[in-house]
Amino acid sequence: MQSNNYKKSISYVEILSMALQSLWSNKLRTGLTMLGMIIGIASVIGITSIGQGVQKSTEEQIESLGSDVLQVLAGEAKGGNVSQGQGSSSTLTWEDAKAIAAEAPAASAVSGYLQRRVQVVYGDENASTTVYGTDLDYPQTRNTFPDRGIYFTQDELDESQQVVVLAPTVKNKLFSKYVNPIGEKIRIQGEIYQVVGVMEAKGSQGPMDRDDAVYIPLTTMSARIVGNNSLFGISVNGIYVKYGSQEQLSAAEFQITNLLRSRHNIQSPNDDDFRVTNQADILETLATVTGLLTTMVGAIAGISLIVGGIGIANIMLVSVVERTKEIGIRKALGATKSAILTQFLTEAVVISTVGGAIGMGTGIVIAFAVATVAQFPFIISPTSVGVAFILSTGVGLIAGVIPARNASKLDPITALRTN
Repeated sequence: MQSNNYKKSISYVEILSMALQSLWSNKLRTGLTMLGMIIGIASVIGITSIGQGVQKSTEEQIESLGSDVLQVLAGEAKGGNVSQGQGSSSTLTWEDAKAIAAEAPAASAVSGYLQRRVQVVYGDENASTTVYGTDLDYPQTRNTFPDRGIYFTQDELDESQQVVVLAPTVKNKLFSKYVNPIGEKIRIQGEIYQVVGVMEAKGSQGPMDRDDAVYIPLTTMSARIVGNNSLFGISVNGIYVKYGSQEQLSAAEFQITNLLRSRHNIQSPNDDDFRVTNQADILETLATVTGLLTTMVGAIAGISLIVGGIGIANIMLVSVVERTKEIGIRKALGATKSAILTQFLTEAVVISTVGGAIGMGTGIVIAFAVATVAQFPFIISPTSVGVAFILSTGVGLIAGVIPARNASKLDPITALRTN
């Protein structure tokens, strides 16, 4: 009768209470066991959030520069079947850009550009940066416009005048916040240029700071910094082509490719001395790479969950051995196998669930801190939180099964004889 009363009086609330008491009585061991779960869940949540934030930031930066833009880059010069290497010859010219603007209906804006690394100086301050020689359509094709002052004019472009527009990073390096740079004179490669504008901030694109640049007329760049090394006009490193809509992408690529092959007397696609890329492809590639890296690192972080599960299983097995006599007494008083099984499973699940909850909180805090410092969007996916919770609970159940079964199968007489 006593046994039956024990069976009737036992409830899951009591089992949970006993499990918590048991874990609390071994606080240090319980805490160390939770540590593996905390690290694992925090890593999964943090890495997933940071990966998504970096991906979102990259997408926004590329879109801010215009996802509806094609870039034509100079390719390899070839003599017969022998490649002379990438960039070995100036295969694109400003005249190519003008021809695309005039003869490619899908192109709404076209800009040729040159670029070089240079040293710029103002007073005692100097900075190493990228100088872009551009025409007037560059701001429209790159979706970046002056925040103060103006871009250079058609007359300044035609006359190869020494005027310059600064991007924010260079402006901040050369001038204090109390100085208005408009009208000031700086030196580029030892020659004096007058500042006529400051571009709006665009941020970084991956490791590249889009605000670390200066802009001068393409004609000035060709004459004073690069030197014209093309027999057919002003050579350029590349051409940006803005097309009207996403539906016109294929048409724009087709028109540009055929036009340049015709202008360069290219008969076979294998002999192309240029390369056409689009921002949409770059965006998709970056998203794929970021997603793969996040998945890979997340999978590595998930290994710590397995380690945490092994730790839980190990501790629970030790706990069964240590509490053999307690289990014998409870069985002698009428505790069923299911009650014993449930208690040990509950202890394992409590360890994993509490550890998982702490890990989720830690991961969110770490992700928020990194996003704040690195200045990219803070994103927490409900899916990743839900998966982390399910994983932590599942690991606890799986890790607790064998110890719990061992405890429930103990013979009470044998257990009571244990010292």
